[in-house]
Amino acid sequence: MTNPVVLVHGIFRTSSVFRKLSPYLQKKGFSVYSIDLKPNNATLGLDEMAAQLADFINQTFPPNQPIDLVGLSMGGLVTRYYVQRLGGINRVQRYITIAAPHHGTWLAYLLNRRACVQMRPGSPLIEDLNRDVQMLERLNFTSIWTPWDFIIIPGNSSQMPVGKNVKVSVLAHACMVINSHSMQAVASALSEPFYQIQKAN
Repeated sequence: MTNPVVLVHGIFRTSSVFRKLSPYLQKKGFSVYSIDLKPNNATLGLDEMAAQLADFINQTFPPNQPIDLVGLSMGGLVTRYYVQRLGGINRVQRYITIAAPHHGTWLAYLLNRRACVQMRPGSPLIEDLNRDVQMLERLNFTSIWTPWDFIIIPGNSSQMPVGKNVKVSVLAHACMVINSHSMQAVASALSEPFYQIQKAN
């Protein structure tokens, strides 16, 4: 029995960005859900969008239902805020980010909107999340990235010091949820047996 899988999109996108990934996962037996963050234009902070995600999860699933979580691009930081700051660590078992700016992206300097400011390298929000990133060792965490991203600059900003870093040879950020190699990497991470490291609080 697999957990429900929740997909979270990135900036300027909607759940339609998963038009290939979602049926791909469903064909493999996963129960797939997705959220539309509103607005999706970075005027809301990542923390506020994470609160939307928390509400969606709480309203969609029973409290004792574990879930698996997939965050794309900006959605990678939205999901991290949910996991690390809003209690998601207690119900998420498999957590995957795809081309996420875990250490920021220089492209975020192009817009002065709140979420873009938060996605800049060295931002207070990113520094805060990275300060206790070791907590992600309590779940199955995988970061999928490509060195030829061109939106997450530099590409290795998607690499993390915990969990698994899976490099895929995909050209361009937008292809990361339609390319067969990255979709296969997502399915593989979702198929891994869940292990939990119990740590004292």
